[in-house]
Amino acid sequence: MNTRYQSAKSLFTSLLEGEWDQEVDMLIAAPFTHLNWLKEWKSSDTRISLAAQNCYISDEGAFTGEISAPMIKDSGADYVIIGHSERRSIFSETDSFVNQKIKHALDNELKCILCVGESLEQREQSNHIDFVLNQMTKCLLGLSEEQMGRLIIAYEPIWAIGTGLSATPTQAQEMHSIIRNKIAELYSPKLANTLPILYGGSVNAQNAANLFSENDINGALVGGASLNADAFLAIANSFG
Repeated sequence: MNTRYQSAKSLFTSLLEGEWDQEVDMLIAAPFTHLNWLKEWKSSDTRISLAAQNCYISDEGAFTGEISAPMIKDSGADYVIIGHSERRSIFSETDSFVNQKIKHALDNELKCILCVGESLEQREQSNHIDFVLNQMTKCLLGLSEEQMGRLIIAYEPIWAIGTGLSATPTQAQEMHSIIRNKIAELYSPKLANTLPILYGGSVNAQNAANLFSENDINGALVGGASLNADAFLAIANSFG
C-alpha cells in the first residue's frame, strides 16, 4: 500500500527509461488504483507486465471493498499475487481460501503468483520444510497440470519480509529445490523444471546476484527495494 499518483508516475517513468537485460521479465504489482493508467502508460513497452496484489473468489456480488479477477483483467493486469503472507497474517486467509482464489483467477485467464513461506518460530523448530510443503499442497489442491502452467510460486520466509533479514543463498536454494521436487512428485518432472520459483524476503541490490546464482531461484518478489527505481533496476540487472 505504497505510492500515490505522482510518486507512482515518477517511479514508473524511471523504470521505462531504465535499461535491463531483455531476457528478464518484469512485473509491476501496483495498487489497484494505479492499474488502469499504468496500462495506458506501458502500452508501448512490452517488457513490463502488470499484476494485481490480490483478488476475491467471485466474479461480482455484494462483497464491498473486494475486487474480482474480471475487474483485474479489465484494468490491464495479466497476473495476480495470491496468498501473500500479509494477507494470511493480517486478513486471516487460510490455505483453503487461497486455493479458491487461485482457481477463480485461473478460470478468468489470469496468471497467479502463489506465495508460501514459514515464520521464524517454525524455522527455529526445524518445522519449516514440512510447513511450506503442506501449505503449498493445500493451496494447489485440485489444480491440473495445465493450470499449473500458468502459476508462479514465490517462496517468502515471513521472518525475512520487511525486517532487513534475508535468507542466505544456501537457505533459499534449499527450499526452492525442495519445492521443485514436490512439484515433480505432485505433477511431473517436466512441469517442475519449467515452473518459475521466486524468492521474496528483503531482496536488495546487494544480495540479489548471490541469490540469483543458485540453480532453482528464477527471480524475486521484491518489496521495499521496488520503491526505488535505481535499486529495482540493479536487482533486475543482477541476473546473468
